[in-house]
Amino acid sequence: MTDAEWAVVRPLLPVPGWMRGRGGQPEAYRHRAILDAIRYLVDNGIKWRAMPADFPPWDRVYAFFRRWRDHGLVKEFHDRLRGQVREKLGRNTEPTAGVIDSQSVKADAVVGADSRGFDGGKLINGRKRHVVVDTLGLLLGVMVTAADTGDRIAARVLLEQVADAHHRLALIWADGGY
Repeated sequence: MTDAEWAVVRPLLPVPGWMRGRGGQPEAYRHRAILDAIRYLVDNGIKWRAMPADFPPWDRVYAFFRRWRDHGLVKEFHDRLRGQVREKLGRNTEPTAGVIDSQSVKADAVVGADSRGFDGGKLINGRKRHVVVDTLGLLLGVMVTAADTGDRIAARVLLEQVADAHHRLALIWADGGY
């Protein structure tokens, strides 16, 4: 992460309890190193245990990620960054329009049969990701289902979640499958 990127990201991260006078031990690893490790993992599609030695130990990185995810900080972090990007481009932080679509992807043999299905239209045995993005292409919501799940069925659930989170959303573009 560059220094300029870190300057934008740092204020969005949670302040450790020991720095706020709530007691506890100082953390052994810097948040910047943890975030760099998580970004590396996502970018390269590696397993947690395959984390290079240049980063903190994989189990510490995973513990931070899990804690941030379980407390909703990953979503909050993403939403704040999306708002900043929209604001910088002269848009309101909350979108009023979006686009929904899906994509079927092959599932590896290690993916359980209960979480994958066969998409007859695309002839793919795997999973389907359903996404809603704003008009800039920034993610508003995502849901992963078995590939045999119909777009209309998934859209009902996903659009309800997106509408609850984004109250100004008034228009969604979709293709004929919806």
